[in-house]
Parts: sequence; structure tokens; C-alpha cells
Amino acid sequence: MGAQQPITALDALLEEGSVAGAAARLHVTAPAMSRSLGRIRKATGDQILVRTGRSMVPTTRALAMRAEVHALVQQAHRLLSAQQKLDLAALDRVFTVRWHDALTAACGTALTTVVHHQAPGVRLRLSAEPGTDDHELRRGEVDLESSSSQPTLPDIRHRLVGTDRLVVAVRPGHPLAEGLLSPERYAAAEHLTVSRRGSLRDPIDDALTTRGLERRVVAAGLTAAFALQLALDTDLVVTLPDAVTRAARDQLGLVTLPPPLQLPDVSLYLLWHQRYDDDCAHIWLRDLATETVQALFAPPNA
Repeated sequence: MGAQQPITALDALLEEGSVAGAAARLHVTAPAMSRSLGRIRKATGDQILVRTGRSMVPTTRALAMRAEVHALVQQAHRLLSAQQKLDLAALDRVFTVRWHDALTAACGTALTTVVHHQAPGVRLRLSAEPGTDDHELRRGEVDLESSSSQPTLPDIRHRLVGTDRLVVAVRPGHPLAEGLLSPERYAAAEHLTVSRRGSLRDPIDDALTTRGLERRVVAAGLTAAFALQLALDTDLVVTLPDAVTRAARDQLGLVTLPPPLQLPDVSLYLLWHQRYDDDCAHIWLRDLATETVQALFAPPNA
């Protein structure tokens, strides 16, 4: 017998109330179903069905477990059939998408709109505060995550969806917005980093060091939104990815400048746990997410 056959046989026996009926339902012989009932009785320590006159009736324990057994069998059927065909109109599922706040701000509306249009029964939990623990992906608490680096855990899958360049953002009228922005003028300004861990140093400092320069970072902002607002209200300079913050910079009216030295590009990955590799609904979600994010990197008016 297959690993799932006992529970399937038990469901049929409880639904049909007879060995012959259950056998006909599962397209097996009556003796085979009788043997299945014997094994179920031995495993549960209960008679399951007892004869009363010319019919059989379920025991008290069988009645108590009937709904749960049926639900388990139906769930197994749904899981197996879901791999064959995805019915978006009937899909009822909650996905947790944990992205960097700038990416959520840039793409969250578009992703929510297209998901709701295609699958009205799907609900999204959009988190703008990525964690530091990939084990949340492992535990199934997060379905899809963004990252600027590839995962280190072997069971976490990843997909490169874009490569962003760094730009400099300052308030209108900022001294750096006037004249040639040299590496020396850039380094001499007061800077702001974006780091959920509160780090006051990032790869930009390494690039400056190779030129014999050093900048002064006076604050670390937890989110890109906070950093951009602080740059608007002060003379602090923030250097961050272009595509994912473009809409927010434009909305605030910040001035965008090209960096005066070669800075490393920022990769953008989508991460998920390997358990979802063949999950049709998850494949649909991550493909939609990929298309939505990649639209940020399309040339203007493309």
C-alpha cells in the first residue's frame, strides 16, 4: 500500500459505511479493502466500523475523527492537483513579501494591483523592514525577500532581477549642486548612510580610501525614506541606489547628482526557500514580482 492509502481508505470507509462501498469507491476489491480495515483497526486500536444487524456503523472514535480525516484527504488532493493547474480566480492564499523599504515604496503598489487583478483571493503582507535572518524563509514565515547579496544558506534560492547604480541626492540649493562635483568636494561634505543596523560605514568609504580620501558620516538612517527626508531638511548628503529611489526623490524634489568617483553597482536579488521551487502559486507570484521590479530598470519612455 502507498503511504497515503490508509488515510484514503479510512476516509472511504467512514464516508461509505461499508467495506463494499469503500472498495467500489476506490476501485479495489472487497477483500483488499477488508485487509485495509484490519490494518487501520490494528494501527488505531479501534474497531472503526462495527456490524449492527445487516449494516455497519462507525464507532464513537470513528465519528469523532471523520471530519478531520476527510479534511486531510481533501487537502492532499488539493496539494497534488495544484501542481497540475493553477486556478488564479479560485486561489485563496496569503503571501508575505519582505522587501527593502525603498523597493516596497517603489513597487508595492504595482505588485498589489496586479496580484489583486489576477487573483482576487490572494492577500499580501508587504513588509518594508527586511530582517537579518534567512531562517524566517526556512520557517515559511516569509515567502519572498529582497537582498543586495546572494544567500549563503544552500536551501535559499535566489534570482538576480536588476543591477542599480548609485547616485548622490541633496536638497535644492545645496552647495554641492553648484559647480563641478569633484571627489574632494564630495568627501568634504557631511554624509548620511542608510543602514538598518546603524552602520556608519559602507563600500563608498572603501572607494574613497583608494583615492586617499575620507568622508565624515554624521548619521545613519534606518530606511531610505527617512534618509531622503533628512537630506531634504539638512545639508547632509545621501548616496543610494538610483532606480528604487527615483520616484521618492522626484516626489521630494531632491537634486540628483552623479557620483564623482567609480562606485560599485548594487545588485538586487529575490530570495525564497527551495520548498517553493515547484509551487505553482509561488512561481506565479515571484514571476509577477520579477516583472514588477524589472520595470524599474527599464529606460524612460521604453
